[in-house]
Amino acid sequence: MKSALFGFLFGMWVLIIIGGGILVTILGPITVTGFGDLDWFIASVIKGVIAIILVVVWILILSKLKNFIFKKEINS
Repeated sequence: MKSALFGFLFGMWVLIIIGGGILVTILGPITVTGFGDLDWFIASVIKGVIAIILVVVWILILSKLKNFIFKKEINS
């Protein structure tokens, strides 16, 4: 049971590190031009929406990982 918990925690930390890397390297440099004073606002909205989508995807992945690990432990 301990190894399953450690596996889940390891998977969680991997997703956190990957997500942080994606946010910094891909989303950070996004800029929008052509809207005048609203450039920064539109860029922030785009970055916020993408970040929220990533959070939802990460939660779904962790949920599937949790279900897989604990179903495997129950069947053992």
